[in-house]
Amino acid sequence: IAVAVAKGGRIIWEEGFGFADVEHHTPATPTTLYSMASISKPITATGLMRLVEQGKVDLDRPANDYLGSAKITGLAGPASGATVRRVMSHTAGLPLHYRFFYAGGAVTRPSMDEAISRYAIVVYPPGAVYNYSNLGYGVLEEIIAKVSGKPYETFMQDEVFKPLGMTTTTIGTGAGIANSAVRYTADWKPIAFYDFDHRAASAVYTSAHELVRFGMFHLKDHLADQRPILKDATLDAMQRRETPGDTANGYGLGWLISNEQGTRVVSHTGGMPGVATSLKLYPQ
Repeated sequence: IAVAVAKGGRIIWEEGFGFADVEHHTPATPTTLYSMASISKPITATGLMRLVEQGKVDLDRPANDYLGSAKITGLAGPASGATVRRVMSHTAGLPLHYRFFYAGGAVTRPSMDEAISRYAIVVYPPGAVYNYSNLGYGVLEEIIAKVSGKPYETFMQDEVFKPLGMTTTTIGTGAGIANSAVRYTADWKPIAFYDFDHRAASAVYTSAHELVRFGMFHLKDHLADQRPILKDATLDAMQRRETPGDTANGYGLGWLISNEQGTRVVSHTGGMPGVATSLKLYPQ
């Protein structure tokens, strides 16, 4: 386990417990890199909002306007209703989706064009319901690549990680990532490295130390060694509920919005084989 806590613009506690690698007795530390699972989503959303601020992406245009030959297709509603905003907030009508491609397995990761062609089908009327979709963030990954002209991973390094001082944060399967924690089953057996057809939803690796600094940026703590890559108004927009129904709880642009005993919480969690993550921001 690795933990970090910040308050008032400074980190007040960070510590590791136990082992990042049981076999080699490598201790877990605040700078150990961990697989983030779905905390990758607010990190990816931050990258996409860079393109929005630059005028290269319009949140209310169809996501298809920014894709290549592979497009979202309509079934329960028109594909044009699957706007970038709705894809980011899981209200575009896309299906629940997760695919894991294990190292050494017979099935390998397809191209994003193939994944979008096969699975990006509007199965609920766009805007009508919240339906959590990893594939939606795979669509955002492809939009980032097409619009920026850079691979998703390179764009995130250049436009998010480096400016925010997240110098060890990376994207991948875990293979070849130095100082990273091994993922284990419940009975301590190492899990083979795995990939996705939705890397932008699931494939970020970062440390507790760098993750808490990412959270501090979204709380508008302007740290001296972080470049303000988004305007404060953009950070506010990301933290506004976009989902229909309950006005206190829902999903914004990459963030879960909830209420704990009268306190507003902006957060995200992540979970997949060998991974459990949590990031909570308390703006008040």
